[in-house]
Amino acid sequence: MSDVSAVKHLVEKHTQLKKEIAKVIVGQEQVIEEILISIFSGGHALLVGVPGLAKTLMVNTISQALGLDFKRIQFTPDLMPSDILGSEILDKNREFKFLKGPVFSNIILADEINRTPPKTQAALLEAMQERSVTVAGTNYPLSLPYFVLATQNPIEQEGTYPLPEAQLDRFMFSINLDYPSFQEEVDVVKATTGDHKATVNPLFTAQEIIDFQQLIRRIPVADNVIEYAVKIVGKTRPKSSEASNLVQEFVDWGAGPRASQNLILAAKTHAATRGKYSPDIEDVQAVATGILRHRMIRNYKAEAEGISIEQIIKDLF
Repeated sequence: MSDVSAVKHLVEKHTQLKKEIAKVIVGQEQVIEEILISIFSGGHALLVGVPGLAKTLMVNTISQALGLDFKRIQFTPDLMPSDILGSEILDKNREFKFLKGPVFSNIILADEINRTPPKTQAALLEAMQERSVTVAGTNYPLSLPYFVLATQNPIEQEGTYPLPEAQLDRFMFSINLDYPSFQEEVDVVKATTGDHKATVNPLFTAQEIIDFQQLIRRIPVADNVIEYAVKIVGKTRPKSSEASNLVQEFVDWGAGPRASQNLILAAKTHAATRGKYSPDIEDVQAVATGILRHRMIRNYKAEAEGISIEQIIKDLF
């Protein structure tokens, strides 16, 4: 299949996928869009939202529609790295045998990731970056495709361990989940308080998703679009001569080079799922907020004056 035909096929499958997810999830189009862009780009996503907004249901539904294995890990203060990665045990023959942990799945929901200590948070780092884990000196590759969706509750900060910047940077997107509209909430209540249960049909094989991820990598990008993405990321750095007034006044740290890479990858996926064979500047702008949101650190002045990170990002354009 040529790349042109493959892009058309991706558009068809992407449309079917969204319809399949909509059988269970009401609204939240932007959130679902950014999660799917992460998956087809080969990235990970951090979902920030209050309890009860169907984060777990959403990830479970997406994994069913994609035809992938799904595991949920509930992060708690007493969770150990071996609880995630697995551990070696002595079998009946007195030989060491590795028991795989829940990290060995295609889609991992790391629920409330900031409730566990840094040592356990870091256990996910190698899995996210290298697609493998090392236990007792032995390296175990993970099944592809591999995608981590971590959630955080933005309101309860007591007893939490904020993710360090190095780990935040591993997530392609930081996605804010908001309350549904009045009509969406009415539809949710109607759909979930009766006896009807929607059936989600798997639309992909694991290999198809890997093929689409490779297709995204092959999509050409014009030099001016890459330069635009790099320039936007450069503007987030307060010490840069390109930095906007808002950035210089309200930002302590800006985004690193991984943001530029993710902007282009996500722009490619955003373009391809709309039937375009190369991304343009509009595609970069469409994905920029979710990619830059968690890579810029506001200062105390911004918090005191109520200047949101989204306002600062909007000003970059």
